[in-house]
Amino acid sequence: MNINKESAYLRGLLEGYELDGNKKEIKLISKMLELIDEMADHITALEADNAELREYIEELDHDLGAVEEDLYMTDGDDDYDDDDDEELLDEDDGYYEVECPSCGEVVCFDDSLDYEELVCPACGEKISDIELCDGDCESCSDCDTDEE
Repeated sequence: MNINKESAYLRGLLEGYELDGNKKEIKLISKMLELIDEMADHITALEADNAELREYIEELDHDLGAVEEDLYMTDGDDDYDDDDDEELLDEDDGYYEVECPSCGEVVCFDDSLDYEELVCPACGEKISDIELCDGDCESCSDCDTDEE
């Protein structure tokens, strides 16, 4: 039985005995049953709210899983590795990779950011002395010097 049925059963027992309602003990029992009724109503409401929240959380979890798949491109693929990210970072698209001189972390950013104010997300240090290659120099390893 659920708690509301149990509460109603106890209330029925009290009324069925036709006890004298003027006695202190009966008044006490009656007040306790009123409290039990209120508690049963609150518990039922909490259970309903809990079920609604649980359903909402399951929907959020499902949606978050879809976002994670899109964001990390996992699609359930256990073969995913960091080399897949390099294919996405193409300088022609305005994305750049810079190694932080403090911690060695490779930081990726796009050309919309002010590279003179770039801060390493790993160590929090400002990354300075960034030289962006325009693709026409011969001094860096990113440029093709064989095209001459």
